Amino acid sequence: MKRNIITTSDGSKTIQIEDWNEQYHSIHGAIQEANHVFMKYGLLFYYENKLAHLTEDRKSTSAKTTINILEIGFGTGLNAFLTVIEGEKHNLNLNYTGIEAYPVQPEEINQLNYVELISDSHKTVFKKLHEIPWEGAFAITPNFQLEKQEKFFKDIHSKNTYNIIYFDAFGARVQPDLWTEDIFKIMFNALKPNGILVTYSAKGSVRRAMQAVGFTVERLPGPPGKREMLRATKHSATV
Repeated sequence: MKRNIITTSDGSKTIQIEDWNEQYHSIHGAIQEANHVFMKYGLLFYYENKLAHLTEDRKSTSAKTTINILEIGFGTGLNAFLTVIEGEKHNLNLNYTGIEAYPVQPEEINQLNYVELISDSHKTVFKKLHEIPWEGAFAITPNFQLEKQEKFFKDIHSKNTYNIIYFDAFGARVQPDLWTEDIFKIMFNALKPNGILVTYSAKGSVRRAMQAVGFTVERLPGPPGKREMLRATKHSATV
């Protein structure tokens, strides 16, 4: 399928699959969407909620909070890149797993402008995210470990492993099989108790599939160009 590099409304670039009229990130702003969905309502929500439940004594210590993150659709590495930077701001220790069935090619990565728009001082970090081998865990920074796995989402077998899932698959319009009860059951099982899943989607069928496997689901304000998004929380045991 033909793939193009396009510029989104906030000036950041993304990859478009022409035959599907589908993009890796929102045409209304790739960086804006990633910050809103995955940073604000994902990582930062989880961290702030966790911090609120710590005692004052524990808050005052210098110990880093460890968070395990699973990304469904590693793609361009934008979400991972923003997570590295947010982790540094909040003194977090992050273990990040990115799943991708069809890795983006180096020539496409080289045309993206995330480093220039987000943090030129992290240029080496962005490069390293893409240059480390698939399979195996590697330290990108002292506090950010990345493992990239090249496989289909249905082949995830993790149990009670992750605190946060960034669910950033292609939309249900073009890949409905990625938004089913079967897939969300895998996601539910992969999360630790009180773990969360965040996604840009707000489709009723997606919300119902999440609820059917045990998630408690919230509708939240969406990123630019979308009225709503979803956040799902695992309160019960593995199904």
